[in-house]
Amino acid sequence: MSCYYSEECLLPIIVATLKYIDRHIENGLTLPYFANISLEIWQDKVKALDVYITDKTEGRELNLEARGKDYATNILSYPSEMPANIIELMPMLPLGELIICHDVVECEAVEQQKTVEQHISHLLIHGLLHLLGFDHELGQAEQDEMERFEIEILASLNLPNPYLPNV
Repeated sequence: MSCYYSEECLLPIIVATLKYIDRHIENGLTLPYFANISLEIWQDKVKALDVYITDKTEGRELNLEARGKDYATNILSYPSEMPANIIELMPMLPLGELIICHDVVECEAVEQQKTVEQHISHLLIHGLLHLLGFDHELGQAEQDEMERFEIEILASLNLPNPYLPNV
């Protein structure tokens, strides 16, 4: 399992996502959870992200606690929710924590006829977008925006559109 979650595997996905977001911020995109952070602070600070890998038992418990849903889900996002005036004082900008249930990820990859690496890449981007404040559950426009971001970031990594069936 460590081959999927090593720094060498995850860092390029994280960097591609943050570079994509940076380009959009420069063109006027506002990050819902970081709207009070200046562009200068956003761009100057090193971003911090915690990634935790769990199993189905703990994943189910965490999903029940966080979302009231009694099943293990593929990824949970816990934004840092750090106030802007505190972030300004910190050496790093904390994005939050992603909890990935690897058992669920493997099952979904098989069901969706994707490689585990492709599915992890998609979920990592999806989770990062949630940490920035994007939420596909708010409505169709928000879902479309988030999916477009995911598709474009994955394409920049030469990975397929996760919303199209693998044939």
